[in-house]
Amino acid sequence: MRTLVVTQNVTLDGSVEMLGDWFDAQGQGDQSDLTEEMERQDSAADAFLCGRRTFLDLRGYWRDLPDDTTGVSDYLNGVSKYVVSSTLGDPEWDRTTVLRGDPVGEVAALKETEGRDIVLTGSIRLAHALIAAGLVDEYRQFVYPVVQGRGRRLFPDGFEVPRLECLGSTTFRSGITLLRHRPA
Repeated sequence: MRTLVVTQNVTLDGSVEMLGDWFDAQGQGDQSDLTEEMERQDSAADAFLCGRRTFLDLRGYWRDLPDDTTGVSDYLNGVSKYVVSSTLGDPEWDRTTVLRGDPVGEVAALKETEGRDIVLTGSIRLAHALIAAGLVDEYRQFVYPVVQGRGRRLFPDGFEVPRLECLGSTTFRSGITLLRHRPA
């Protein structure tokens, strides 16, 4: 069975919603240690999962980005993408499959296929549904040293997850910290 990894960029107070300017997709200054970690994670994954809104945002920014030095554009253009949507027509991005059925059932079936990690980024409503269904195998949170004070969270009020096991943490030169957990 494939591993489903939820990877989110979050503020110190837990917001995943980018309401301010705390997240810069192209990075700020020397982030070579963070870039190395992202490349390591990308090499372990061959499927990218998201909802329609996140997909459209990513496609609009990364698909045709010239001179991308982060490697994100190359990764997203090359990886198999799975978009959960009942309304998206032609995805207009190579290697994209639209999952139109029940998201929980579709992702459970995808996990049963051969392959490496499946990574879900953004798509907070989809993440909430998959967490509630017990399908998430690992959580990776890139915690930014900023307090936003508002916004949607990976684990909103009233949302419970059984005990988690810490798989590790890494602090990067930028002050961003990666926290990795899995259900215990």
